[in-house]
Amino acid sequence: MWFKNLKLYAITQDMDFEEQDFEDKLAEFKFRPCGSQELATMGWASPFNQGEALIHATAGRIWMTLKKQERILPAVVVNAELADKVALIEAETGSPVGKKAQQDMKQEIIHRLLPQAFTKNSYTHGFISTKDHLVVVDSSADGKAEAFLAMVRKAIGSLPVVPLARHSVQADLTSWLKDDSAPTDISVLEEAELKALEEDGAIIRCKNQDLYCDEIKHHLEAGKSVQKLAVEWSETLTAIIQEDLSIKRLKFTDVIREQNDDIPKDQMLARLDANFALMSGEVVRFAKRLKEIFNLDDEKVS
Repeated sequence: MWFKNLKLYAITQDMDFEEQDFEDKLAEFKFRPCGSQELATMGWASPFNQGEALIHATAGRIWMTLKKQERILPAVVVNAELADKVALIEAETGSPVGKKAQQDMKQEIIHRLLPQAFTKNSYTHGFISTKDHLVVVDSSADGKAEAFLAMVRKAIGSLPVVPLARHSVQADLTSWLKDDSAPTDISVLEEAELKALEEDGAIIRCKNQDLYCDEIKHHLEAGKSVQKLAVEWSETLTAIIQEDLSIKRLKFTDVIREQNDDIPKDQMLARLDANFALMSGEVVRFAKRLKEIFNLDDEKVS
């Protein structure tokens, strides 16, 4: 289990719970498939995608998986059938079909077609480390991460968290390029996004580009700020750091991924457990380092 994106949240109050009690509470919101007339359902599922356990705990880090099922009923299909039905009625009556009548017909079509619609499953993984006061969600979208947190709150009653960074880090990222001041354990790679400060300002996206070249320096001197920056950290991982400290396109280096290669591939659960332990441990280390780099411990919780 290797996360690909990170939404990082700081737990603002001490939390202490027994793992079994935590799982029992999640079980009250266990995933169930869509009913015939439901557009979507959401609930907790096995992190291993098998068995009944809804959590997996390693070294105090609790891994959970939120499963969502949606019925796929394309609007183009509904609208095409509605258009045919409206055209037939208008041809038979010679009178236009009003908006209210069309809306009623549309709901009738959806009601009839929904049980026949295909379903799509999606999964959002995350873990809680109470000893590190950290919640991590594997998501590139704020909406998915918020849905994950909301479901945890719904299950356990409270989850006092704030984003790990509650201010933009674009000034720091910009300084890394402008002043060549990146921390010694951070290597700047060849991808970035720069944006002018104006609301509708120009955006420069660079890939396979030396970011310390004169061309980039000119953009920075003209007032553009770094919104996204590709980095390698401590020969452990590569990622895109965004100005809100969201981490995207996270990839762990072979130095990390190969550490569990001695576990036979047919021992799938053992490999998943070992990979989660390894991955989550590195994510916690990375999050702690980001707090140091961007002075996030100085932020006071209101």
